[in-house]
Amino acid sequence: MKRLLTSCFGLGWLPFAPGTWGSLPPAIIFALASQLGASAVVVGVIMAAVALAGSAVCVRFAPTVIAATGKNDPGEVVADEVAGQAVTFLVSPLIGAGSVSPGQMWIVALAGFLLFRAFDITKPWPIRKLEKFPQGWGILADDLLAGVFAAVLLQIGVRLWLAAAAA
Repeated sequence: MKRLLTSCFGLGWLPFAPGTWGSLPPAIIFALASQLGASAVVVGVIMAAVALAGSAVCVRFAPTVIAATGKNDPGEVVADEVAGQAVTFLVSPLIGAGSVSPGQMWIVALAGFLLFRAFDITKPWPIRKLEKFPQGWGILADDLLAGVFAAVLLQIGVRLWLAAAAA
């Protein structure tokens, strides 16, 4: 059960790019909630819940997967990607409230997804340093910071997009 949860119900077991697969659920949930007209606050609460759940699963159960695989950061553990990707979208609904249509939030979701994956894969300073934390904390911390970096760039990008559209 622990491996099933840390793999996001098997997404981490996919043979190609498990981290990318693990990042998809929060992006899809964000876009769907926005599309269905959920308020910015509700979308933010959903993303916070997803981030907390992914974080708790990673910290609590990743050590079991580390022991079973003998790897410090097993590819099958994607709960960290779930948490980090959700962090990317924590405040995103607020920036477009009233200015970005629910349909356009799919574009925001795609941009946030791509930004998070870029930071998660390249791990620029200081993201890579966080991998040195022990056990599940090291697996998780770099993804949370990648989510923060992606969120900042997403905020800037959407604000520029809205400014250009208004001009």
